Amino acid sequence: MRMSQLVGRRIKEDPKDAKTVSHKFLIRGGYVRPVSAGIYSLLPVGKRIVAKIEKIIREEMNRVDGQEVLMPVVLPAELWQESGRYESVGSELLRFKDRNDKPMLLAMTHEEGITHLVRTEINSYKQLPVMLYQIQTKYRDEARPRAGLIRVREFTMKDAYSFHTDQADLEKYYVRCHEAYVRIFRRLGMKNVLSIEANSGMMGGKVSHEFMAICDCGEDTVITNSDHSYRANREIAVAAWKFDKGEPLPLEKVHTPGAKTIEEVADFLGVKAENTGKAVFYQDARTGELVFVLIRGDFEVNETKLGNAVRIPELKFADDAAILAAGAVPGFASPVGIDGKKVRIVIDRSAAESGNLVVGANETGYHYKNFNFDRDMAGAECLVADIATVREGDPCPLTGEPLVFSRGIEVGNIFQLGTKYTESMHCEYLDRDGKARPMVMGCYGIGVGRAMAAVIEQSSDEYGPIWPLSIAPYQVQICAVNPGKDNVGEVCEKLYADLQAAGIEVLYDDRGEKAGSMFSDADLLGIPFRLVVSPKTLADGQAEFKLRGSRDAERIAVEEAIPLLKRKIEAENAKYL
Repeated sequence: MRMSQLVGRRIKEDPKDAKTVSHKFLIRGGYVRPVSAGIYSLLPVGKRIVAKIEKIIREEMNRVDGQEVLMPVVLPAELWQESGRYESVGSELLRFKDRNDKPMLLAMTHEEGITHLVRTEINSYKQLPVMLYQIQTKYRDEARPRAGLIRVREFTMKDAYSFHTDQADLEKYYVRCHEAYVRIFRRLGMKNVLSIEANSGMMGGKVSHEFMAICDCGEDTVITNSDHSYRANREIAVAAWKFDKGEPLPLEKVHTPGAKTIEEVADFLGVKAENTGKAVFYQDARTGELVFVLIRGDFEVNETKLGNAVRIPELKFADDAAILAAGAVPGFASPVGIDGKKVRIVIDRSAAESGNLVVGANETGYHYKNFNFDRDMAGAECLVADIATVREGDPCPLTGEPLVFSRGIEVGNIFQLGTKYTESMHCEYLDRDGKARPMVMGCYGIGVGRAMAAVIEQSSDEYGPIWPLSIAPYQVQICAVNPGKDNVGEVCEKLYADLQAAGIEVLYDDRGEKAGSMFSDADLLGIPFRLVVSPKTLADGQAEFKLRGSRDAERIAVEEAIPLLKRKIEAENAKYL
């Protein structure tokens, strides 16, 4: 491709709304253009990168016996009504009616679509296991799109779904897919990707892993120990907390006028936050049911853990009216004396296993000292669970070492879905005895555009992306300095033709721009290998060879350029195998 014909201009200044490295360079380098908030067009160089990402994904999915399909973006609402997600998923699911007044939706994921497809095609254990995948457009009506391609509304995703006769077969295949994902991200040239335990969320299922590209702009928190033997996201991470009950002291009601917050109560009574119990109230967003949480004052509630513990998919903070109706007083609440049959009471381990805490007395201006769960909640109907958010430096559950926090971009996720969808949608097979059984499902996703952005976040400098050869838009860029002088244009034309004939992907900057502008554009394009031909180099029969990201360049004979590039490309490709 000639730069003079390439669609997509380079931009000198950072876009005003771009806060992340990838967002800045994807716009400035002419890879994408915004159409609306969270919606982008891909320009030719961006499309070339995406095509290479998709090619690698296809190769690895085929390697684990995947079969490619293509499902529609628009689905009838009835499929999601069968699974129960039409009602449970919030406003991020874009619902609409067609001209016949039939409820429809834009799919953000295709569990329902693939389950519908498989139940029409597979009916015997002899046809299982099977894995089907697609690379398809999705739409999620994201409330706050951000960071360019990292969080968008319309996006391309590889989503794969496996179907099995039983859980044991799913678990064996899950390991194969996990290994395939490790290979994919290595081949994409990502420098630091961790597989971590994760919460399944709206997807359902019990076991899931997220693949996190570690980088400063990541919106997810990755929690590890020093040797990465423990890895989890913030939603499910646990720590080896040890709590001290001590000798229980008598429960004592004390006057605490105006002291409502943990800080105010601790200061008023001269104790530490860890010697207090904090009451936090939630409601089921669908039913309004009140959930009363007691947690030690120096901890925060992990709402994902809480939702999983009480099996409520969406929680919201409770209003004062609901709290008062339960017999508690906002700012002075505790579960002491609260009827657990009317209110869901959840006690975090930190409060259940600590002794002599200060908690509310359910009376304005008063607290109890020396609350001890075993004594003061004896016989009460409540749930004790780990619902606390892990803090940096808390002890690792495996080694006891301090836990370390990092930031990451979720570039892939895999789930053991079980029978969540196949039972509700009657996707069944006949076993050896002719008995109908629900198929057992797995689900495996990769965000294609997000992967491209994550590579930039991990592989760039102040001038632009440094593309790994495996997904670079071109392998070589020729820069012609003063192409109208001293035979520069003619030499570059021959190099351009010979490189193409050798099967090397080449971008030829034939525009005759000034050297500074030309090199600035080349940095934004991030192509791994660069050949610079100028009157000065040709005076010695040479060209300048440079690696993107390296300050050093070397002179090589023009006739040695193609053999050298072939060797370099072969060596570089070997890194990703």
